[in-house]
Amino acid sequence: MKIHKFPFAIAYADTDAGGIAYHGRYIEIAERARMDVLRGMKFPDGDIGFVVRDLNIRYIKPLFLADTVVVETTVTKMGAASLSVEQKFVKDGDICAILYATAAYIGGNLQPKRIPESVAILFNE
Repeated sequence: MKIHKFPFAIAYADTDAGGIAYHGRYIEIAERARMDVLRGMKFPDGDIGFVVRDLNIRYIKPLFLADTVVVETTVTKMGAASLSVEQKFVKDGDICAILYATAAYIGGNLQPKRIPESVAILFNE
């Protein structure tokens, strides 16, 4: 998959009293970027789709109030029923944080399921 870019501006609600982006907000921003990747994707009837199973974040440099950051999302590995994603928070060419996530594909019975070919092919474009 090519790199998907999601621009985001750090708002007051994203920061602590010192104007530094709160560490938990990175997860929410990353989720918005992942949802943007999935926008318009059609899952087979009854399937839930992708659910985050594992998550790890490495904080490198802080983000501050009014910073504009671009979340660069890349699928790094695709298994039969899961995919691994790397999300870099980039500000002015500097990587501020890297989030690694594994998402399982879930069917309507809430059990892991092989990623349908019609969905998998969209990540290979």
